Amino acid sequence: MAAIVRISSVCHRGVQRRCLSLFYRSSLLARPLVAQQKDQDRPYPLTARIHGSSSLSAGSGSKAASLHWTGERVVSVLLLSMGPAAYYFPGPAIDYSLAAILTLHGHWGILQVLTDYVHGEPKIKMANAGLFLLSTVTFAGLCYFNYNDVGICKAVALLWSK
Repeated sequence: MAAIVRISSVCHRGVQRRCLSLFYRSSLLARPLVAQQKDQDRPYPLTARIHGSSSLSAGSGSKAASLHWTGERVVSVLLLSMGPAAYYFPGPAIDYSLAAILTLHGHWGILQVLTDYVHGEPKIKMANAGLFLLSTVTFAGLCYFNYNDVGICKAVALLWSK
């Protein structure tokens, strides 16, 4: 609200109508706000709207989004529980489980960053392809490390022992 009032106070009288027309877009969420102008008596009703596409509305895909959110929480809890399990029971099963869970957790985290900050269809496709490549190489590298070297659990124990 303060930002809207501040922007409108910066606009000059001739440009004021164009400045305020920025807030009258139909792609923004209807919530009427009123800002008083210091040099005029009548209030300007400013309308702010939040754009909601049909694919993001509550009716479409909300079950899938809910299941994905639940899956993310399950992976986070599994990742927390894998720390003590790796300490007390180091072995190949824990090493490969850590490789899978760390890769999935990192993949979903970076995917959310890309979803928030990458815009434009070609850029999104390139970013997703790069993310899948990164996740595949990460998982393959961790599995290679587990198979041909000491494994994730022993490697962390060696780092802590020195």
